[in-house]
Amino acid sequence: MSAQKILFTADDLWRLSNKEKRYELVKGELIEMAPTGGRHGRVAIRIGWRLGAYVEQQDLGEVFAAETGFLLERNPDKVRAPDGAFVAKGRLPPGDLPVGFLDIVPDLVVEVVSPSDTASYVQAKVEDWIRAGVRLVWVFYPDTRSVASYGSLDEVRILTESDRLQGDPVLPGFSCLVKDLF
Repeated sequence: MSAQKILFTADDLWRLSNKEKRYELVKGELIEMAPTGGRHGRVAIRIGWRLGAYVEQQDLGEVFAAETGFLLERNPDKVRAPDGAFVAKGRLPPGDLPVGFLDIVPDLVVEVVSPSDTASYVQAKVEDWIRAGVRLVWVFYPDTRSVASYGSLDEVRILTESDRLQGDPVLPGFSCLVKDLF
């Protein structure tokens, strides 16, 4: 007799969100997320601040802070929480945003790689985002002070400190030097 694996739902995860630990949900399985360090937090806030200011100034939609949960799949459920995200104005649900996880795929996702992240873990997150319909994924690598910009799984650009991070076509006109984000 084999033990049956217990699958969690997005609702189960939401009930855990007030506890001391943080999780993502991948195919019904809880993935514990360790707290991040200072360098990670600094990079996340630097890009978040720039995105937020630009999106607000241009009235393009909403920028979401780290650990906002996005429900990407059901049965089994998948909830991912990026380090930052943008959803275009016309794609936001009408009225107030829900208190719980957002049942919408972001247009842009920001991930900042932590020292404990493996290459396969980061790649799995990128693939989840792109397959769910995210149009642009930025992966920040603090150790190398570089950014991988994914327009699709086949379209990736590696940017170094001397390059400019561009938001086109998701955030037309958004641009900043990579070095300013580290």
